[in-house]
Amino acid sequence: MIRSIMRGIGSALPPRIMKNTDFEGMVETSDAWIVQRTGIRQRHIAADDETTASLGEAAARAALANAGMTPADIDLIVLATSTPNNTFPATAVDIQNRLGMHHGFAFDMQAVCSGFVYAVTTADAYIRGGLARRVLVIGSETFSRILDWNDRSTCVLFGDGAGALILEAAEGAGTIADRGVLAASLRSDGVHKEKLFVDGGPSTTGTVGQLRMEGREVFKHAVGMITDVIEATFAQADIGADDLDWFVPHQANKRIIDASAKKLGIAEEKVVVTVDLHGNTSAASVPLALSVAVADGRIKKGDLVLLEAMGGGFTWGAVLLRW
Repeated sequence: MIRSIMRGIGSALPPRIMKNTDFEGMVETSDAWIVQRTGIRQRHIAADDETTASLGEAAARAALANAGMTPADIDLIVLATSTPNNTFPATAVDIQNRLGMHHGFAFDMQAVCSGFVYAVTTADAYIRGGLARRVLVIGSETFSRILDWNDRSTCVLFGDGAGALILEAAEGAGTIADRGVLAASLRSDGVHKEKLFVDGGPSTTGTVGQLRMEGREVFKHAVGMITDVIEATFAQADIGADDLDWFVPHQANKRIIDASAKKLGIAEEKVVVTVDLHGNTSAASVPLALSVAVADGRIKKGDLVLLEAMGGGFTWGAVLLRW
C-alpha cells in the first residue's frame, strides 16, 4: 500500500523574543503567575516586515534543505493557518510564488490550533489517492496580530512562528512497522464556537477582530477531547501508549499536556514540550515542537510518534506516524 513518509522538516521563528517580565508593565500579571498557570516563559513576536507568508516560506526552505529537495520536487502545498496574509488569495499560493514554484497546486486549511494535524491528514489522503506524490505541509501563524494586548488572560499565551514537513509517497507493507502516516482521527463540534474565537471577519464585522477565549471552559474540555481522539487512533493501529516512542502534543498549556499524558498513560519522558520557549503558536505549534525534537536527536528514524492538537471551533485530532 501507499504510505506518506516524512522526508524533511524545518522551522522559522521571528528573532524578537518577548519574555513574561515584558508583560509586567502592560497588564496586571507576573512571570510567576504565567509560568504557574501555563508553563510559558517566552514567545517569539513577528516584526512589522514579518508575516505568515514570510515565516512559512522560511520554514518551507528549511524543510526542503533538510530533505535535499527543491521546490521543483513538490506537487502540493497545504498551509495550516488562522492568520493569513490576505482574506484571499490563500497564503499558500503566496508561499508557492515566493518559492518560485509555478506548477502543482496550493491551498490554505483553517482548523485553528488543530490545523497542522488536519493538514497532515489531508496531505496523506491526497498522496494515497494519487493526486500528489510530494506534499509540503506548513503550519504558520502571526497570532500577535489578532491579540488584545490589554487582555491579560489571552495576550500572554500566544506567539508567532512556522514549521514545515515534507511528505512523500512510498510503498509500505500495510503494517504498523511501515514508515509514514499510520492512523488518524479528526473531530469538530461547532457548539463550542463561542468558547474560543475571533470577534471579527469579512462577512460579519468587516474587520479582522481580536481573539476571545473562555479559558476555564477550554481547559475543562481539552483533556477529555484530546484523549478521545488519541484512543481512537490507538484503536485503529491496534497499539497502546506503551508502544509510543514520542508524544508531540499541541503546545498550548503545560498543565493540559501533563494531564493528557497522565490520563493516557504516556510516560513523562516521552512527551515533547516546547511551550516554555514558544508559547501557543496555534497551527505552527506541533511542527515547531516536532522540528525541535528531530533537530536535537530525540526523534530518530523508525520511532513511533503521536501528534495531537485541539483548537477553536472546537476542532481536535491526532495522527500516528513512524518517522
